[in-house]
Amino acid sequence: MPLNLTPANDSHCTFARDLTRRAMLPYYREYHLLWIEEAFDEAWGWREQWLVTDGDTLLGFCSLSQDRQALFIRELHLLPEHRGHGVGSWVLEQLVLWARQRGLPLLRLMVFRSNPARLLYRRHGFVEMGEDDCFVRMQRTID
Repeated sequence: MPLNLTPANDSHCTFARDLTRRAMLPYYREYHLLWIEEAFDEAWGWREQWLVTDGDTLLGFCSLSQDRQALFIRELHLLPEHRGHGVGSWVLEQLVLWARQRGLPLLRLMVFRSNPARLLYRRHGFVEMGEDDCFVRMQRTID
């Protein structure tokens, strides 16, 4: 599987926004949150944006930010037909390598409490650090 993370540019914003909306809207509804297109577009400008590809095939995207302690996974979404085939696991392990290369001790994310992706994150060494009404904060220590 020649998977790759390649830099996204502004021409990919619509794809990423639409994919995120489709994946997250059920959770937004469940928790009575308002999806705001402009908020996604604003974050697009200051986060690192990466496309998940298999050769020339676009599988999804991830959005990252970082501080002095952690690489944050802000978004990680795959097209439905590419879920459940190990692509998400591959991306997570690549991001562990990136955090290590950047000298960061932690990889962090937030996930909706009812999102089954929590199980994927746990399998990849993430531990739950706290939660609120909607979200669980998770992190993995980079050794």
